[in-house]
Amino acid sequence: MNPDVVVVGGGPAGSTVSTLMSQQGLRVQLFEREKFPRFHIGESLIPETYWVLKRLGMLPKMQQSHFVKKYSVQFVNASGRESAPFYFWDNKPQECSQTWQVVRSEFDQMMLEHARENGVDVHEGVRVMDVLFEDDRAVGVTIKDADGTLRHVRAKVVVDASGQNGLISNRLRLRVWDPILNKGAIWTYWEGAYRDTGKDEGATMVLQTADKKGWFWYIPQHDDTVSVGIVAPFDYLFKNRAGFEQTYQEEVERCVAVKKRIAAARRATGYFATKDYSYRATRVSGDGWVLVGDAWGFLDPLYSSGVLLALRSGEMAADAIVEGLQHGDTSAAQLGKWGEVFNQGVDRMRRLVCEYYDGFSFGSFVRHYPELRGTITDLLIGDLFTDRVDKVWAPMESLYPKDKAPIPRWDAGVPVAEAPSKANELFLPEGRTR
Repeated sequence: MNPDVVVVGGGPAGSTVSTLMSQQGLRVQLFEREKFPRFHIGESLIPETYWVLKRLGMLPKMQQSHFVKKYSVQFVNASGRESAPFYFWDNKPQECSQTWQVVRSEFDQMMLEHARENGVDVHEGVRVMDVLFEDDRAVGVTIKDADGTLRHVRAKVVVDASGQNGLISNRLRLRVWDPILNKGAIWTYWEGAYRDTGKDEGATMVLQTADKKGWFWYIPQHDDTVSVGIVAPFDYLFKNRAGFEQTYQEEVERCVAVKKRIAAARRATGYFATKDYSYRATRVSGDGWVLVGDAWGFLDPLYSSGVLLALRSGEMAADAIVEGLQHGDTSAAQLGKWGEVFNQGVDRMRRLVCEYYDGFSFGSFVRHYPELRGTITDLLIGDLFTDRVDKVWAPMESLYPKDKAPIPRWDAGVPVAEAPSKANELFLPEGRTR
């Protein structure tokens, strides 16, 4: 019997949309080209993931896990001055204000196994070669089994959760590139690096380099390792530099706070690098198909929003699909009815990212507008899908220098033909993988 829905990809977005549809009675087949566990960057969860994890039924597993508990985020400016920690509990004193720093290979496998437990027909090591279209409607996929056999699987809806491969967006040329956020990253993992104590032990830290050309993430994990990476403009980080290791070490020298924290540590892996070009698809859906997670878009990782956007897009898409199949409506309008609200939420996070790169200081803002500290914290925890938080933008602009223009909206992006050919490509030139 053919499934109601085929999902391409088993990451957090794919497992979320699959689980929620299966819980509501749909027959779901999920095809993942890799065998889990597999390496993935993006270890820090922000608090608003709580609500999707709760709905999925994942909270007990997360609460019983060995993942490091995260209560706050903290910023260190170019001169080494630390902001006061933004404790999520102070703003919202309830269970949802504690989240986790996860090892993604373990977290993603937990999510995929949970989908299986909830009735999703999961196939690993199976590659989706193409989406089947009749006229302009998606009607299924062509897959290649582990033994190389090609076969068609028909379905009423195809969900593209293929990550940055973007199966449908590449085929239909939907991807556009952010004209401002074209960053790159180099990172590695350290054993025995410094970590704070008590409720600060699991904090995410964002540390600016002395020349303000880049920033480091510092994310403690449960296996005595800390993920430490530098993010900076792509051309600065990768052009006319001597290589990943030397570039990384040069940037550590430009950030005294990071240098001190890893001084007594031992590097546990090789150096990874990625080209973090931010992008989106021009639409989230078409007749018979929908995009979720990184297949729809990727946003600069400054505020660790990636997993939240994967989970929320998966949740929103699942509800639209279930409703559509109940009414026999798998049109683009029905399957993508959530797209406008979702885009608005991502726009808010993007605005906060751009403000940081343009010199925004959390400490200065809170000193001028202490009554908005809670609203800024709401944005940092991922409470993005409400216009209530928009009251921060005018006060933020009031602190601009006289000659500074507001952050431009992203309405179009760079045409696909002019985009980088290998966006978000991951490299591991040396050392062992995790």
